[in-house]
Amino acid sequence: MALDIMIDHLQSQTPLPERAVAITFDDGYASIYETAFPMLQQFDMPFTLFLSTDPINQRQNNYMTWDQVRELSDAGAVIANHMVYHPYMLEHEGQETDDQWLARQRAELLTAEATITAETGQNHRFLAYPYGEFNAELKTMLAEEGFVGFAQNSGAAGFQSNFLALPRYPLASIYANLDTARTKFASLAFNVELLDPLTPVTNTRSPGALLKFNQGEYDLEQIGCFADGEPLTLDWEDKSAGLLRLSAEKEYSGRRWRYICTAPLPNSGRYFWYSLQWIKPD
Repeated sequence: MALDIMIDHLQSQTPLPERAVAITFDDGYASIYETAFPMLQQFDMPFTLFLSTDPINQRQNNYMTWDQVRELSDAGAVIANHMVYHPYMLEHEGQETDDQWLARQRAELLTAEATITAETGQNHRFLAYPYGEFNAELKTMLAEEGFVGFAQNSGAAGFQSNFLALPRYPLASIYANLDTARTKFASLAFNVELLDPLTPVTNTRSPGALLKFNQGEYDLEQIGCFADGEPLTLDWEDKSAGLLRLSAEKEYSGRRWRYICTAPLPNSGRYFWYSLQWIKPD
């Protein structure tokens, strides 16, 4: 399903076709044009390209040209924003103040959008955060500019999803497994709210979170949450209200990691799926 049509359905709370999937690519590598594009055309599958504009402007090796991007656009692909320089958006430069940092991110966001519009005529105001990194301030900036944001944490999107950080399933590298992909393609969105914290940025390697699971076709008793394949501690602060506190004993390494919660849809072989992205900058 085309991403812009899917977002229209979700925002207007119009039911989607069963097992609807939107295919997205990030960056703008030439392999998308050379390999993926012909295959997707063969099966008449729409897709979206989140584009970092500077590598294409500079005609960097292994990236598409603007002529190739326009060919994708003319064939119906959605061309959307992945910033100009593919930055770590959380990082300050030099002695930047918080206000200066945010102004720089806003300027780069709008520059990339203007370039995409000038080159392709498209102006969807969709941003895929580079590296899937964002915080509360960046989400507020996107809202002010009328953008929809796309993250890199796994999960299905639904009517109650946060449209400033919609989930996406990665299907490259260690996630390039068709067997597990089938389960993900069939997943369903929890009706869940993240109450605390309001940002994925953390200063600890074992962060906790408070979730509110609203009424849905899932049994609260069957919700399981884990990270790196290991179960997290679940503490129901008020099960009647769906308030669940997650905590972890393990300290997680790396700059980014996730907590994942799932629950089965009875008698279907399908799962509700929600994940939390954590980011601990250096």
